[in-house]
Amino acid sequence: MRQDPIMQSALRLGDDALILGQRLSEWCGHAPTIEVDLSLANLGLDLIGQAMHFLGLAGDIEGQGRDADTLAFFRTDLDFTNCLLVEQPNGDFAQTMTRQWLYSTYQQLLFEAMAGVEDARFAEVADKALKEVRYHAELSADWVIRLGDGTDVSHQKMVDALGWLWRFVPELFQMDELDSLAVEAGVGVDKAALRPAYDAAINAVFEEAKLTRPDDQRTLTGGRHGHHSEHLGHLLATMQHIPRSHPDARW
Repeated sequence: MRQDPIMQSALRLGDDALILGQRLSEWCGHAPTIEVDLSLANLGLDLIGQAMHFLGLAGDIEGQGRDADTLAFFRTDLDFTNCLLVEQPNGDFAQTMTRQWLYSTYQQLLFEAMAGVEDARFAEVADKALKEVRYHAELSADWVIRLGDGTDVSHQKMVDALGWLWRFVPELFQMDELDSLAVEAGVGVDKAALRPAYDAAINAVFEEAKLTRPDDQRTLTGGRHGHHSEHLGHLLATMQHIPRSHPDARW
């Protein structure tokens, strides 16, 4: 059965935001300071809000009665289309902020481009979320600089974080057939064309943080097509437990 590129575009955007938002929620009560705890929680709430918009749009386009909650809580890991970067474990604080920086820098460029697409449904959500996403990118970049140009220990933690996460960056810019069809349909963005601007932004932060850009690694991909790491299954088990245990509950 041929997949609807418009519905799939909304699903991919919603899944990225949902999974990263869930990851950030895991810091609640565990962050280094109260201020950071609240900051990460707010970033997570922003992302989950974006997820509700995009997953709701995906359900409307699909037309089979599935709303945002159904798509979030009643799909298996094989049905999720998020990129592999956002499902990676939090690790320590350096790894969390590195993951956020790598993704938010990409998301800012993506939404800036998407705010100008023909389909008003996608353009309006992207435009509304841009203020949040720009803050996410700025906040995480500030932490990367503080940690990279901090103590010997914090610098090494940043090096270790990049060593783990860098391999997932190329997937953000890969274009498959659905992506190309989405561009033709006026809802998608040529993600490959965003890479030069992304590299320029990333390299500027590397320089200020006194970090060396990692060498290219063997790229890990597959998230867009349901091929995930074991980490996603563990995340979904926690996130989906209550709705699946009490599917008829009303709050």
